[in-house]
Amino acid sequence: MAGLVPERSLLLTGVTGFVGGAVRPALAREGWRVRCLTRDAARAQKREPALDWVQGDVGDPASCARALDGCQAALYLVHGIGEGADYRRHEVTAAGTFASAAAAAGVERIVYLGGVAPIGTGSDHLRSRLDVGEALRAGSVKTIELRASMIVGHGSLSWLIVRDLAARLPFMVLPRWLKSRTQPVAIDDVVTSLVRALELPLATSGWFDVPGPVTLSGKEILEQTARVMGLRRPRMVEVPLLSPRLSSLWVRFVTRAQWSVAREVVIGLTEDLLARDDRFWELIGHPHRLSFAEAARVALDAERDDRPVRGTWGAIERVRGLSKSSA
Repeated sequence: MAGLVPERSLLLTGVTGFVGGAVRPALAREGWRVRCLTRDAARAQKREPALDWVQGDVGDPASCARALDGCQAALYLVHGIGEGADYRRHEVTAAGTFASAAAAAGVERIVYLGGVAPIGTGSDHLRSRLDVGEALRAGSVKTIELRASMIVGHGSLSWLIVRDLAARLPFMVLPRWLKSRTQPVAIDDVVTSLVRALELPLATSGWFDVPGPVTLSGKEILEQTARVMGLRRPRMVEVPLLSPRLSSLWVRFVTRAQWSVAREVVIGLTEDLLARDDRFWELIGHPHRLSFAEAARVALDAERDDRPVRGTWGAIERVRGLSKSSA
């Protein structure tokens, strides 16, 4: 029938993760037929039977070929932080495998969400994210690599660490890394960047930073989070000799974040993670982003709708007077 727009198919990797789960509904609203790649399709099908699941792994050429068949685009949202000592090499190899399979399948666009480049060497985690982006962009399929620092939203690991520290510690030591600056970005804005990157005219592969609207230190992030929660600002005492590796031990004790992953995140905070520019937001016509406080409120509302914090830490939060309207 004349005038009908043909359905577009997209392979979404990392759909069971924080960002993948957030972007999937937005892709469907934009008219994409979303195929979801997972290592355990049977389990995923039981959990969400309405979705189109396909069994496979980004590092396996055969399953990539099956999953990408008939797709015009792909979102690459997987990373193996905490999955063994050699995860960086495995990640880069898998990205190269995926890029080759996408080219063979006739995919027209890959969009990848990575991390902001640090000024210095950075952590293994940050270097791995950058290397994966480079591997994808080295393929023949036009690829947009988006680089974000801290993503604020319910389900984000970095947000979970911040949220728990602010909610549970009225007094804390201030390691040197809490002076480092970053530009936190709301998950809603990240979703917009991913969806619109699929349509952005592109002569060749490239990367763009996707920063939030303000620059904050770790200390300021904790203070603003406490304020949004309706709590008093935590008192902090500077301890310059407390290294990221040592301070990650109390992060392990206080927060619900998985230890192996939280350790990498904390070590990655030793340097400023600042965008080179924010021109991508203008390119996609999305100049107005949520402030950190607005994004924090959205994340806390989503947590309240999910389930309350239980156990000893839940009791401590209630004793501290965590606002019922935001917890």
